[in-house]
Amino acid sequence: MSNFAFNNPAFQQQDPRNVASYPGSPQGTYAPPPAPGAVGSASFQHAGMDAAANAQLEGMYTSPSAGALETDRMSVEDTVWKTAGLFGILLVTAVAGWIWTAAGFASTGQPEMTPWIVGALGGFVLAMVITFTSRKKVRPALIWAYAAFEGLFVGGISAFFEIVWPGVVVQATLATLAVVGVTLALFASGKVRASGKMTKIVMIAMVGYLVFQLLNLVLMWTGVLDPDLTFGLYSAKVAGIPLGVIIGILVVFMAAYSLVMDFDQIQQGVRNGAPRKYGWLGAFGIMVTVVWLYVEILRILAILRGND
Repeated sequence: MSNFAFNNPAFQQQDPRNVASYPGSPQGTYAPPPAPGAVGSASFQHAGMDAAANAQLEGMYTSPSAGALETDRMSVEDTVWKTAGLFGILLVTAVAGWIWTAAGFASTGQPEMTPWIVGALGGFVLAMVITFTSRKKVRPALIWAYAAFEGLFVGGISAFFEIVWPGVVVQATLATLAVVGVTLALFASGKVRASGKMTKIVMIAMVGYLVFQLLNLVLMWTGVLDPDLTFGLYSAKVAGIPLGVIIGILVVFMAAYSLVMDFDQIQQGVRNGAPRKYGWLGAFGIMVTVVWLYVEILRILAILRGND
């Protein structure tokens, strides 16, 4: 599993003999199914019960199927609505972050970086808290707060990039929507699925990329790299091609595959009969991946624009 948001038993394959694998799951132990015809056979033998039983069964079959609200169980549709709600919060605070950053540039000639920094730090702290506490209790309020902080970060960094490279935000947004849309379509059609072998490869690549990012930050902060390299090692060229473009393409692939794993984990949670509140964790996991994808595409386009 790549996305730390899904580091919860509710999204893992369950042993059918143990249905109490996560908080809120039905308690009890597994019992083998009764032999065919054993359940209810005695009651139907009583005189006068046939008509009532048939009417009850007919009512059950003709009534609409129960949804997430009625069953208090996680569903794909309910998770989609929760995801849309979180992105709604993100968009609202992203507008605030954008205006805040642009206002600083209008008054001082320098983009205001406070929303960018506050959003990044707040989002990181909340992501860690959500991840490490969700095994005991899912707290939707923390996830809403995370979406708000991520909005500040996305809005702030987008405004900064737009000031330096006009038009890059629209390009990055359209590219992100295209990648998410294609990935979702391929997953829904069954043409793309997560596999154990590919998951291990992507996990190793993600760890290596994290190390690369940390190294790049240290080299930039310590002044080891040439200040003319705007993105540090990303701006270095290999055979005339910026390293950030080469790595970025691979990272976009990793993010897209992470989305596939996110979708797969959500389906697993539904199959496990996880409580409805776990849909918030599924929505949180998708937001983490989509924001990562957007930032990577934004950086790729900025590097290409700076290389013109």
